[in-house]
Amino acid sequence: MSKLFSQMEAVSHRFEELSVRLNQPETAADPARFRCLMQEYRELEPVVEAYRSLTTARDHLAQAKALLEGEALDADFKEMVQQEYGEKSREVETLENNLKILLLPKDANDEKSVILEIRAGAGGEEAALFAHSLFRMYSMYVQSRGWEWEVLNLNETELGGVKEAEVAVNGRGAYNRLKFESGVHRVQRVPETESQGRIQTSTATVAVMPQAEEVDFALDMKDLRIDTFRSSGAGGQHINKTSSAIRVTHIPTGTVVECQNERSQFQNKDKALEILRSRLLAQKQKEQQDAINANRAGQVGTGDRSEKIRTYNFPQDRCTDHRIGLTVHNLDKIMDGNLEEIIDALATHEQAEKLKNLEKNP
Repeated sequence: MSKLFSQMEAVSHRFEELSVRLNQPETAADPARFRCLMQEYRELEPVVEAYRSLTTARDHLAQAKALLEGEALDADFKEMVQQEYGEKSREVETLENNLKILLLPKDANDEKSVILEIRAGAGGEEAALFAHSLFRMYSMYVQSRGWEWEVLNLNETELGGVKEAEVAVNGRGAYNRLKFESGVHRVQRVPETESQGRIQTSTATVAVMPQAEEVDFALDMKDLRIDTFRSSGAGGQHINKTSSAIRVTHIPTGTVVECQNERSQFQNKDKALEILRSRLLAQKQKEQQDAINANRAGQVGTGDRSEKIRTYNFPQDRCTDHRIGLTVHNLDKIMDGNLEEIIDALATHEQAEKLKNLEKNP
């Protein structure tokens, strides 16, 4: 605990320093510098407020302890002080835990927007219909968060299923919430195409990658092969007769991205490069992380596409997240984008694992 308080003394000192510098005329005269300092100030503010609340609670606890250890108290007053001591002890424990969570290392990508990829897996047309259900579910969740949903590429089937989709989700903190969705999603239900009423199990994969800016990952155009082809809709129906669709191949890694949603070849190229840049950055970050620790403690799932993370069981009206053993009901509500309960539970579990790991390796 002494380490926590010595750490907080340094944080508090920096916070006070920022407060002074933000009020200096020379800082106000430099907008870029002011924004940088203000961002740091806002990040430290909730940490300092939590520390101040903890310090106050510890002072009250010490006062109650001193009373109990002091001169004899009458029975009624002693009972009241003992009750207050118990309450303050629990409050201090809660506040210490909250402060530790606020001090946990932040994921550098948490505040970023994301590229969300959805692909039909095993199960034929039913898998594509399930991928469409996930596409709809995430679009409604994104809308509820006030983020922007921009379809970059959408390959549909004749029955309205989704073979594959790439979407840009633009909004602060999108990665922080959606990162838990990477992996294999499984559905158990009677398909619309099933006449005998038999339950079928199908899958779809979801990948969530932080959007990469050019400053994050620079593409060398010599490493790219860019091909054009005619855009096509469900069942191969041509959207237009011009070769406006773009296929970009990153030759060193063999990564291929197609984009055909825009009418302009130039727009499709820009979208394809945006997706490619994010994929390659995610791959690079994964390789770096694997080099540090292949099974990093404190991470909820690996995000690997071979990992089954969640099952949507329609006959039993339940959704089970296998990483934390969480089962919730009212599946229709979940498929309408009400994912907060599941994502909150995953975020809480991640924090608990990080705290546990921090205590093992202080």
